[in-house]
Amino acid sequence: MLNVCLFEPEIPQNTGNIARTCAVTGTRLHLVRPLGFDISEKAVRHAGLDYWKDVEIIVHDSVASFMRAHEGDRLYFFSTKGRKVYTEESFSMEDDVYLIFGKESRGIDESILFQHPDTTLRIPMRSDERSLNLSNSVAIAVYEYYRQTGFPSMQREGELTTMRWEER
Repeated sequence: MLNVCLFEPEIPQNTGNIARTCAVTGTRLHLVRPLGFDISEKAVRHAGLDYWKDVEIIVHDSVASFMRAHEGDRLYFFSTKGRKVYTEESFSMEDDVYLIFGKESRGIDESILFQHPDTTLRIPMRSDERSLNLSNSVAIAVYEYYRQTGFPSMQREGELTTMRWEER
């Protein structure tokens, strides 16, 4: 199963967008404390996140506890500091895969990236810009994983609401 993990997310709108991406793709979402916002049922309902119930969310107390719990798993760290482009990685559905993203203001701690040079991945961008929005980065990575694995359990064709494709 695919897992998205956010280390210490700060902006609730980003996490809401990421949760929606997880809902529509069947991806599990891990949130690592401290969180920069409230995810209580009341707060989520007030924010109008009607899809929140469709996401399996696991909350971890700290980055260290998450790393200990997933020591033997396939962990991919997304960072502007990565030396390998995300499309160079070959994903498979054999094991649980974790796509990990850091907090909006600072990313993932470099000591963690240094320990995982071969699985620290970069999304290419112009050198004179800081970074992509977190929710956009997650969507790019999630859909690359699913593209490589054939979009399992996803609807691959859409239907028109007022016409039929066959009538064309």
